[in-house]
Amino acid sequence: MKTIILVATHKEYQMPTDSLYLPIHVGKAVSSATLPYEGDNSGDHISEKNPYYCELTALYYAWKNLSADAIGLAHYRRHFSERKPLLPRQNKFPYVLTEKEANSLLTTYDILLPKQRNYFIETGYTQYIHSHPAEGLDKTKEIIHRLYPDYDTAFEQVMASTKAHRFNMFVMKRNRLDDYCSWLFSILFELEKHLDISSYDTYNKRVYGFIAERLLDVYLVKHKLAYKELDVMFMEKEHWIKKIFSFLKRKFLSKKTE
Repeated sequence: MKTIILVATHKEYQMPTDSLYLPIHVGKAVSSATLPYEGDNSGDHISEKNPYYCELTALYYAWKNLSADAIGLAHYRRHFSERKPLLPRQNKFPYVLTEKEANSLLTTYDILLPKQRNYFIETGYTQYIHSHPAEGLDKTKEIIHRLYPDYDTAFEQVMASTKAHRFNMFVMKRNRLDDYCSWLFSILFELEKHLDISSYDTYNKRVYGFIAERLLDVYLVKHKLAYKELDVMFMEKEHWIKKIFSFLKRKFLSKKTE
């Protein structure tokens, strides 16, 4: 079985050498950088939407242009791992998921995912609206009800949960990927027609990437997919104290944007 994990990046970076990984320059159509990686701007693509869709431009490119039995998405700073190291080390790549490991897992599971995050005091909905303008998620709910009403229950379940899979990271078998991408991008393209982001700051203009993070779990719940959760390796130091402070600040001090 041929499996490919695209590693979305906008800069040159140390990449895994296993045959599983394909580094891809996201947003190449609107970038002045010259990187030694394949770009997401050939064939059928939405590379120019990268400032708004983030790593999803790599996903769209893979869906439309690559042939493989399974396709996944990771980030230059985040990778799947089956073996969580006990001590810091200089070279992290020996612990990154390999093609052999991925293929073995995909004989049992429909999809590989990062381990869930638990927000404890926030639901999927409140966590989103305390971090981003609420209208993007509210309009998404309306679009799902209009285009895919059989997903309404799954959407409400995900929005009410305190647990979620993040980062738009996954590995899916090809037939499932085709169905997921067709569903996902039809919703996001429709959302573009009804959402004015001209007043958003640069961060919140990435709204379609943020929405997609929530929709992956909706699709998961709706189809009751068999999944395997894997550790996520961070290639750079994470500032957890700062992250926790920001999370609590958004929770208790921010106001919902109408």
